[in-house]
Amino acid sequence: MIGADVPAGALVVFGLIAVALVLFVSELIPNDVTAIGIIVALAVLEPLTGVGHREAISGFANTATVTIVAMYMLSAGIQRTGLVQRLGLSLAAFTNGDETRALAATIATTGPIAGFINNTPVVAIFIPMISDLAEKTGVSPSKLLLPLSYAAILGGTLTLVGTSTNLLASEFAVDLLGRAPIGMFEFTLLGAVILAVGLGYLMTVGRWLTPARIPVDADLVEEFDLEDHLAHVRVGADSEPVGLTVDELEERTEADVRILQVRRNGDRDVRPEKNEPVLQYDDDGAASKDDTARLGETAYDQQHGHEGSVELRAETDALVERPHRNEEAFVPIETDRRIREGDVLAVHGTLQAVNRFAGNQGVHQLPRKPVTEETFDESGGEGVLAKALVPPESSFVGKTLSETRLREFYRTTVLAIRREGELLRTDLGEVQLRAGDLLLVQTVPGTIEHTAETGDLVVVDEDVVDRLLEDGVDDVAPLSPKTPLALGIMAGVVATAALGLVSIAIAAFAGVFLMIVTGCLSTTDAYDAVSWNIVFLLAGVIPLGAALEATGGSQIIATGLVSTAEFLPLVAVLLLFSVVTGLLANVITPVATVVLMLPVAVDAAGSLGAAPFSFLLVVMFASATSFMTPVGYQTNLMVYGPGGYKFTDFLKVGGPLQLLLAVVTTIGIVLIWGV
Repeated sequence: MIGADVPAGALVVFGLIAVALVLFVSELIPNDVTAIGIIVALAVLEPLTGVGHREAISGFANTATVTIVAMYMLSAGIQRTGLVQRLGLSLAAFTNGDETRALAATIATTGPIAGFINNTPVVAIFIPMISDLAEKTGVSPSKLLLPLSYAAILGGTLTLVGTSTNLLASEFAVDLLGRAPIGMFEFTLLGAVILAVGLGYLMTVGRWLTPARIPVDADLVEEFDLEDHLAHVRVGADSEPVGLTVDELEERTEADVRILQVRRNGDRDVRPEKNEPVLQYDDDGAASKDDTARLGETAYDQQHGHEGSVELRAETDALVERPHRNEEAFVPIETDRRIREGDVLAVHGTLQAVNRFAGNQGVHQLPRKPVTEETFDESGGEGVLAKALVPPESSFVGKTLSETRLREFYRTTVLAIRREGELLRTDLGEVQLRAGDLLLVQTVPGTIEHTAETGDLVVVDEDVVDRLLEDGVDDVAPLSPKTPLALGIMAGVVATAALGLVSIAIAAFAGVFLMIVTGCLSTTDAYDAVSWNIVFLLAGVIPLGAALEATGGSQIIATGLVSTAEFLPLVAVLLLFSVVTGLLANVITPVATVVLMLPVAVDAAGSLGAAPFSFLLVVMFASATSFMTPVGYQTNLMVYGPGGYKFTDFLKVGGPLQLLLAVVTTIGIVLIWGV
């Protein structure tokens, strides 16, 4: 039993945990850097923490850590076969424009896949396809993307390799309970029940609660609220840009604007400047009441009265809107083509910046010609508007937009960023990119293909289903000749581990070895597939759990929770552990939660005379099913931007689901393993 006084070592560890929790939640520094700090602190404070230098870095050699590294690599091998892409595209034929089928196909496909391969790349592959599928079925993508993430999380409960927290629990089962590692399918029965209940919730109550944040067929300019940040201007005979390249123009102008497109008509008769519409802005960048009333008046009208102005405006608008046979449009980045009189430029900047640009350069704004998504889609040029997601493994994470050199190297201009329900539209060059950021970009097809291959950006291709119907699934998502071999290797890994012939770690690395030597996976792709930030996070929090146990801190926490048994039945205490663990996982990540809570749960079970394995399992399941916040699980963060969700949407949809699954999990554990 624990004395009344709390040991000094336990107080130090509690202090480290408190600091770590603050840093995990606030993300003042990346979580993996926090984990490195934990390693250093534990080693430096060894006399108090009970964790020496060797044990402080033991997380890197932990079976769970090395197994997770191998599983990342195996998942990459399966992903390279094209099988997941093929399966995702085939959903289009099944749904046939039906919303219910679209939802059912989305969650019923994602869940089982996530039970065997890393769910982060699965969701990354499915996001563009599901977004396009939503458009084809006439439903908001918001109605499908949150269920996509939740289904991927639910699938992780099916097998030992479904999620990193399962592997950690297996390692703790060996260390704390002295039993064999958890088997590959030892808890699959309960996992299947959880998956079925979760999918049923998403098809019924969850479907009703999930909001339609993104309108169906929403114009991207409207979706990112950029109507006041994009404009058309026409170059007159006496305008400063005549004879300049776009690069030269952007260097000379003091206004913070970017030229996105140049439209040129070879046979149009350019109007005299006196007939060009102008729009004046006040100091706040908004059109004044007097100017708004005169919207569309030409400079000549304002100086010479209104006589004939209606006819002149009609002629001017007709010239602006009428398509011309010889009209061309081109992306001006890295081109030596020079601006001519009569060119129409699509520019990006605030109202104030565009107003300064127009005044300084002598160009004329066209308020009756708004910039929309169709401006790029129907121009015949190669520039397009697209949404691009920054995945967790992107090399752009942590860099500012200016450091990524997207505009210089990739001919891509970022127009806006959607982050955690907030829209960023100004001073973007200094914005540091984070995982889950959704970018509105003006780019070219070559960049879309390149970023898809490197994994730095996940571009939402809204024409993928159309191309599937036109070209066939074999052309759009071809299967690698190595597909049967890669699938055979993965099946061998699962079977070998399930039969207990070798440990899961050895089986996984054997699979990696075979995939590389057979050409299913290159060494470069294998190393690139690993989320090293997760590896360092694991390596840092594992010794923290050991320190909690060594100093008696876990017993102190367990005593507090065990005291509830005086007025709660044992099953209710088990449920309490599920609820507390789930809430914690939504705040500080599932990995950190499972490491901190497993020793507490096992100690509590010992004090109560209950089954320790049951308490270990309830923590494992609860930490793996965090639905209530976008930061609780990586896949939640990935759909946050593309779905246009608010933070409260995760609480509204995920809260009831998490409580429901806590009850289902507790009952299932009691019935199968006892308490």
